[in-house]
Amino acid sequence: MNYLPEKIEHFKSMVWEFYNQNKREFAWRQSPTPYAVVVSEIMLQQTQTARVKDKFIAFTAVFSTFEELAAAPTQAVLKEWVGLGYNRRALALHGIAQKIVHEYGGVLPDDVEVLKTFKGLGHATASSIVAFAYNKPTVFIETNIRAVFIHTFYPQLDEVHDKELMPLIDLAVDMDSPREWYYALMDYGVHLKKLHKNPSRKSRHYTVQSKFEGSDRQIRGALVKAFTHDNTLSLTQLKLLLPFDSDRIEQQYNALVKEGFISKL
Repeated sequence: MNYLPEKIEHFKSMVWEFYNQNKREFAWRQSPTPYAVVVSEIMLQQTQTARVKDKFIAFTAVFSTFEELAAAPTQAVLKEWVGLGYNRRALALHGIAQKIVHEYGGVLPDDVEVLKTFKGLGHATASSIVAFAYNKPTVFIETNIRAVFIHTFYPQLDEVHDKELMPLIDLAVDMDSPREWYYALMDYGVHLKKLHKNPSRKSRHYTVQSKFEGSDRQIRGALVKAFTHDNTLSLTQLKLLLPFDSDRIEQQYNALVKEGFISKL
C-alpha cells in the first residue's frame, strides 16, 4: 500500500498527542541506562509490564550493573527471576551480561548486528535495545506496535504479515527521538487493546499461548523454584516434594540439567 507523507505525519501526530497525555511510567524509562534497558527488554519478552514492573526494581536492586550480574552464580540469578516464568530468559540475560563484561569491557554495543550475535537476542530485541539504550533509530516490531499498525492501516484485513507492516514502521520512525517514539507506539497499542478486541489477532503471526496449569512449563518452573531455595535436593526428593507425575518430573529435571539450569546430584 502506498501512503502519502502527509498521512504518515497525521498518524504520528495522533500517536504523539495520545502519548503526551497518557504516557506510562516505568523505572527503566525514567533511567534508560544500557543495563536497565537490557534487563527490562529481556524481562518483557512474553511477559506483561504489570508483572515486570516490581520484579525489575527488585532484580536491579540485587544486581545493579552488568559486572554484578555477570559475577553472580546461576542459582542467585534464577532466585531473583522467580515469578517471571520462561526461565531460559534468565540464563540468556546472565550470559549477555557475561559477554558484555568479558568481551566488550562492560560496554553494551550500540550495533544491532553485533547484538544479534548474542544468545537470546533476535532482531526485534537487539533493535529495541539499541533504540532505547542509545536513542538510535532502528526498525522493529513487537505485539503492541503490531496492534497499532494493523488497527490504523489494515482495519478491514485479516492474516496481515509483518513484512507488510515493517515498511510503514520504517517510514514512521521519529529520527530525532526514536526512544520516545517507540514508547509512544507501545503505550498507544496497550490503549487500543483495551478499546478493541486485540488488533494483533489479525496478524498472521498471532498465536494463543498454551495453558500453563499442568503443563511442562509449570513443572519446569516448580523445579527451578525448588532448586533456587535448596540446590542440594536430589531427584528423589523433588519427586516427593512436587505434586506432579513422577515420570514427568524426571523428564523435565533431566532437561533442566542438560540446559544448565540445575546441577545433577
